[in-house]
Amino acid sequence: MLTGGTVVLPTGEVPGGQVAVDGRRIAERAPEGADVLDVTGHWVVPGFVDLHNHGGGGAAFSGGAEAALTAVRTHREHGTTTLVASTVTDDLDVLARQAGILAELAEQGDIAGVHFEGPFISPCRKGAHSEALLRDPDPAEVRKLVDAARGHAKMVTLATELPGGLDSVRLLAEHGVIAAVGHTDASYEQTVAAIDAGATVATHLFNAMPPIGHRDPGPITALLEDGRVTVELINDGTHLHPAALQLAFHHAGAGRVAFITDAMDAAGSADGRYLLGPLEVEVQGGVARLVEGGSIAGSTLTLDRAFRRAVTVDGLPVADVVRALSANPARLLGMADRVGSLEPGKDADLVLLDADFALKGVMRRGEWVITPQLP
Repeated sequence: MLTGGTVVLPTGEVPGGQVAVDGRRIAERAPEGADVLDVTGHWVVPGFVDLHNHGGGGAAFSGGAEAALTAVRTHREHGTTTLVASTVTDDLDVLARQAGILAELAEQGDIAGVHFEGPFISPCRKGAHSEALLRDPDPAEVRKLVDAARGHAKMVTLATELPGGLDSVRLLAEHGVIAAVGHTDASYEQTVAAIDAGATVATHLFNAMPPIGHRDPGPITALLEDGRVTVELINDGTHLHPAALQLAFHHAGAGRVAFITDAMDAAGSADGRYLLGPLEVEVQGGVARLVEGGSIAGSTLTLDRAFRRAVTVDGLPVADVVRALSANPARLLGMADRVGSLEPGKDADLVLLDADFALKGVMRRGEWVITPQLP
C-alpha cells in the first residue's frame, strides 16, 4: 500500500491518496498484512508508455536480443514500464530479421510491440535515415514487415504522398496496425487524404516535415486539426521550441498528444559516438547529430525528463502530462485495459516522483524496478 502521496487518477488528482497492490495488479484494497509505504510529499502517477524508442543504455533495438533488453532495462529505470521498440531504415530482409527477434521479446512481455520507422519515407525529409536504403511504400513490402513481426507490429511510419502510400495506409488499417504520417514532404491536401485512408498518428510532429505556411499549410496543420489523429511530441528542449509544444497542446488538446522519446543508443548513457542503423552519430551535451550532415539523430531523452520539463518548464497541468505519457499511448496501442492509468485490475505499473518531479521509484507489474529511498 502506497499512502499519503498525491495520486493522479483519470478523474483527477487525489491528495493524500492510496494505491493498493496485490501481486502484479492494482487492487481495490491492500491484501491483509501488506507493507505500507508512506509517500507523503510525492506524486504517484501511472507508468510511462513510449510509442517510439530506438534504444538506450548504449544499445539499440536493431542490435539483437541482448542489446534490446539492455535498452528496455535502461528506460524502465526512468519510468517507462511499457515500450514499443522502433527500428530504423535498413534493407528489408535485415528489418524482417530484426522484427522476428523483437517479436520474441514481445511474446515474452519485455516490449509491447514493434514500430517500423522507415524505409518507406521521403528522401526530402529523411533526417537520420540512409537515403540509399529508402523506398516507396509498396503495400506488398509493407505487408512483409508486418508479417515478420508475427502479430506484434504496432505502427509503421510512412511518407504517405509517395507512390503506394495511401494503399499502404489502407492495408495497415485493415490489419490493425497504426499508420503514422512522418518523414514526409506531403501537402495539406495529401495529408488529409492519408488521414481519410486511415492514418491516425503524426510521427514526431513538426520534425521531418514541411513547416506551416500561410498559403501552404502543409501536413502539420492537417494533423493538428483532425480529431482522429494523435500527435507525437519529443519534449527534450532540442526538437521543439516551447511555443511549438504549446501550439500542439492548444490545437490538439491533451487527449491527442503522446510524448515520446525517439531515443537512440545514447539515452541514459554518455556523450560520444554511436551508430543509428548504418549511420554514425555524435552525441555532445546530450544532443545526437549525424556525423555527416549534422541532422538531429533521434534523442537521448527519457520520459521522466520529458515529464519534469513539461511541468516545470512548459507549465502544463500534471493531469495533462500524465495523459500524454501514459493514457493516450496506452489507448493507441489497444492496451488501455491493462496499462496507462492507476485503476483496480490493471497492471501495477507506477512511478513515484518527488515534489520537484524528480524520479524516486518505479514499479512494474507489482515489483520495484527502482526501490524508493525515502526519509
